Amino acid sequence: MRRLILTAAVALAFGSAADAATFDIDPAHTSAQFAVRHLMVSTVRGTLGKVSGTVNLDDADVTKSSVDATIDVAGIDTREPKRDAHLKSPDFLDAAKYPTITFKSKKVAKITDDKYQVTGDLTLHGVTKEVVLDAEGSPKPFTDPMGNTKLGGAVHTKINRQDFGVAWNKALEGGGLVVSDDVEITIDIELMKKK
Repeated sequence: MRRLILTAAVALAFGSAADAATFDIDPAHTSAQFAVRHLMVSTVRGTLGKVSGTVNLDDADVTKSSVDATIDVAGIDTREPKRDAHLKSPDFLDAAKYPTITFKSKKVAKITDDKYQVTGDLTLHGVTKEVVLDAEGSPKPFTDPMGNTKLGGAVHTKINRQDFGVAWNKALEGGGLVVSDDVEITIDIELMKKK
């Protein structure tokens, strides 16, 4: 649900891309995944739909870079159709009313040569909250067989779904809840430089 994001900031962790450049998120090679505890005994993992957007990468000063990403909520897939339908319903993500999750960066901080923290606004279920994404990526751009300049990496974060108004749950006998509030999000991302 929130790996939402959830998302594309990893693109900033890519070292030298030769001056400022705009990269498109490659939806065919980018995946947003989430993980949430179920019945307090197991972890359910799933993916969201298409991830798209842009990363403006300033190689001279990566802290001046920015990310703008969108994730399609309707594409949610946990390999269980009934559960997927429930997650898309008003009980959870309400995909008909809120078809996308967006992330817009506000600040980038360099941690190491290939690790960054990207702070920005995550909008999920009609609610916008500031989140911090941990991003890491390939140290150098590379050229694919078709002559495209590419970068790759991964973004990680954890959100509390209650903060975004995703509140459905049921109490279990003996304590605990059917679904945990904490949702872990990971986005594996590939970027292609605009020509």
